[in-house]
Amino acid sequence: MDEQRVVLVTGVSGYWGSRVAQRLLDEPGFQVIGLDGEAPSEAIAGLDFVHADVRNPLLAELLQSEGVDTVCHLAFQESRRLNEAAFDYNVMGTMKVIGAAAESGVRQLVWKSSTLVYGAGPDNTAFLKEDAPLLGNRDDASIHYRHEIEAFLNGYRRQAPEMALTVLRFAHIVGPSAPTRLNRYLRQPLAPMLLGFDPLLQVVHEDDVVEALVHAVVTGADGCFNVAAEPPLPLLRIIGLAGKVPVPLLHPLAYRTRLGRISPLAPDFLRYRCVADLTAMREELGYSPQYSGDEAIEAVAVHGRIKQYRLGTEAADYDRDRLRATIERRRRQREQSAPAGEQGAGNVAAKGESANG
Repeated sequence: MDEQRVVLVTGVSGYWGSRVAQRLLDEPGFQVIGLDGEAPSEAIAGLDFVHADVRNPLLAELLQSEGVDTVCHLAFQESRRLNEAAFDYNVMGTMKVIGAAAESGVRQLVWKSSTLVYGAGPDNTAFLKEDAPLLGNRDDASIHYRHEIEAFLNGYRRQAPEMALTVLRFAHIVGPSAPTRLNRYLRQPLAPMLLGFDPLLQVVHEDDVVEALVHAVVTGADGCFNVAAEPPLPLLRIIGLAGKVPVPLLHPLAYRTRLGRISPLAPDFLRYRCVADLTAMREELGYSPQYSGDEAIEAVAVHGRIKQYRLGTEAADYDRDRLRATIERRRRQREQSAPAGEQGAGNVAAKGESANG
């Protein structure tokens, strides 16, 4: 690139904002500005940090004066219970960011959403496309806020077609560090299930979440995309791969009691499937996760075992297994990035270019 692209990452002091900003700084031709109401706990080398809230009325002026090309909006407060402060920050804050981006001539806005917005229910089709109705439980605050934001984005897309609005709906995120519901579920010694139910779940490794967001920024992709690893996994297999003990519960009891006290996953996701279609991810976004579903869960299990047996001889065995899986994954990535002409080279080449900068 002859000129630098200026990317502003909101929520840069949070988990996803800091990781995406660090990864974007590895890309050639990018200047990265980080925006947050709190300073990062650890300095990010090369980051141009601006200490401000996303709701600041001067945001449009900042975007224009800095010549921001792309906004990667990752400022979001996860919450199970609805409250006014979180609504104002998540929903109203996002509306102000989008308005400021449009006013200042920003070319693209990337936003991180979730397949939880579809909801898990008995009437779900086998594979939910991006235009499927969003039926997620609105009593769950994080899902409710994402419903509101996506509705606003859909309306704004029609009003400002000149700005690319990129929405990545991620499946259940797992990994060694990510602060997610499925991670919390798998860190428990016992894994609650509903007796007689073994629903399919999709997962995606936290590293692939970061790579997908960076890929969307680098390529300038426009539209809404489901992002998940393949294949979908039965819940019982996920529990087994994670080395946890399943605890079957009577589902009427689970719905009548506060299951949230013992399970970060809502009862519907322990009972019904929520499996998203990934065609657009592969063919339009041009991205495929590096980790398979099994590998993503195994990475969580290996990390937990190494942490538990850090001083024991078993740690070396687990570390060797992890490195073997990494070698195999990187080998597959190199094969997928082979020159055009091989089967499927068109889609995976785009992925290889994103991964390698």
